[in-house]
Amino acid sequence: MTIRVALVDDQQLIRAGFRMVVGSQADMEVVAEAGDGDEALRVLPDAAADVVLMDIRMPGTDGIAACAALTAASDARVIILTTFDLDEYVVAAIKAGASGFLLKDAPPEDLLHAIRSVHAGDAVIAPSSTRRLLTRLAHLPEPTGTHHFDDLTDREREVLLLMARGKSNQEICAELFLAEPTVKTHVGRVLAKLGARDRVQAVVMAHEAGLVTPQG
Repeated sequence: MTIRVALVDDQQLIRAGFRMVVGSQADMEVVAEAGDGDEALRVLPDAAADVVLMDIRMPGTDGIAACAALTAASDARVIILTTFDLDEYVVAAIKAGASGFLLKDAPPEDLLHAIRSVHAGDAVIAPSSTRRLLTRLAHLPEPTGTHHFDDLTDREREVLLLMARGKSNQEICAELFLAEPTVKTHVGRVLAKLGARDRVQAVVMAHEAGLVTPQG
């Protein structure tokens, strides 16, 4: 299956570089480009892109607002790309529905891996941002309720807790002595029950609800 990729950035040279990297892959193709958020919202609905590489700082509608509009109206998955490794951008991107957050100076192989991972339903956050993000989430205010999590089984809560610690599926397998297909099934059920697009949003929801504590 070919992954249909859209590029949204106000710098033509940046888009050209991404186009070359994506176009070099047999399983990917660039199907649309836009120079700002407003153009993206006009062009992308008809492009049927699977994954959108979205800049944050652009004239007019910025990347966060465009991401929120796109994810609300389509199944496209958005990877936010920025030169600024700021915590508020990461949190805003996740809340807007982004499935990935990478810095523009990431190696090409990291970008390609992110596209494939996000297309497969996973999520990717720049390594430099992950630890600070989890620390920030651990200090969110006390929740108003946990009703979104009532349907989770004990095992699913265990899996969610390990996800919140940044564990991969393979690491969860080792921790719980489960086969990888079993862990994938549990992760899928957690996402479905919480209505989360991916594991990053599930972790954010768990922290906001108080299900995951700083000691957890």
